[in-house]
Amino acid sequence: MNAERSPSAIFVMGPTAAGKTELAVELARTLPVDVISVDSALVYRGMDIGTAKPEPELLQEVPHALVDICEPEEAYSAARFRTDALEKMQDSTRAGRIPLLVGGTMLYFRALEQGLSALPESDPQVRAFLQQRLEREGLKVLHHELAQQDPEAARRIHVNDPQRILRALEVMEIAGKPLSVLQQQQGEKLPYDVLKLVRAPAERAVLHERIARRFKQMLRLGFEEEVRALMARPGFSDQLPSMRAVGYRQMIEYLRGLCSRQEMQKKGIVATRQLAKRQFTWLRREDSANWLNDVQGKIVDQAMKLIDLKGVL
Repeated sequence: MNAERSPSAIFVMGPTAAGKTELAVELARTLPVDVISVDSALVYRGMDIGTAKPEPELLQEVPHALVDICEPEEAYSAARFRTDALEKMQDSTRAGRIPLLVGGTMLYFRALEQGLSALPESDPQVRAFLQQRLEREGLKVLHHELAQQDPEAARRIHVNDPQRILRALEVMEIAGKPLSVLQQQQGEKLPYDVLKLVRAPAERAVLHERIARRFKQMLRLGFEEEVRALMARPGFSDQLPSMRAVGYRQMIEYLRGLCSRQEMQKKGIVATRQLAKRQFTWLRREDSANWLNDVQGKIVDQAMKLIDLKGVL
């Protein structure tokens, strides 16, 4: 007797500005799916323009779970995402529907699919000590130290990412083992049969053009005013996890007089391209991924064919 088949789920993955949301919405208009966002920036209220959050009218037509669920001053982790996403997926499955997860935060996809390693909880004393070192010695010194202790983590963590650098050093101090080693000790895997759809232009130049066009559109829509409002909130800090979202750091620098508006725009576009490059690196490692691009025909038709072929419905 065959074992009962696991429920189905669809992942719509891809680099920033590739058209993931458009594909997810087209699928949701014709299939019995519930859309769940996989985006570390869309969880925050008040961060709409700079994150390219879907318009309210679109969200009303095709609701996206895990959008606008916390304040910018809150920390939202991969562990919290996994808990929230699993709950939404189970709700969808119980209702006889299929969860469709869409976004570009590859760490969240990986945490959801493969489980999370048992990392030590943050220690206030260790964190305070590292924070003092950061202020005294600077980020480059700490990143260099991380490269000595955990080369793999240092390759993954950008030299200008204080939160992740401090966390990696903290884990090493508390556990006595590198973060990269502990992360290989994975937890419970996702109990779903997953169809992975990767939306990505065939030509990188096409994506670069879309990134530049979208960033300029954000500026026209009022991105500067959005960030001014965020900076005026009680508890604002440019070290908040929410402010690591691409484009926000560059706009904050501009508003503080550290660069010109033209420089901010250039830096924002370059940072977004760098994000896309990192996303491509993650995506190329994905097992059983089905890549969709415009050269092969209409994207939604390619997706529907795969959904039918894999017996998702």
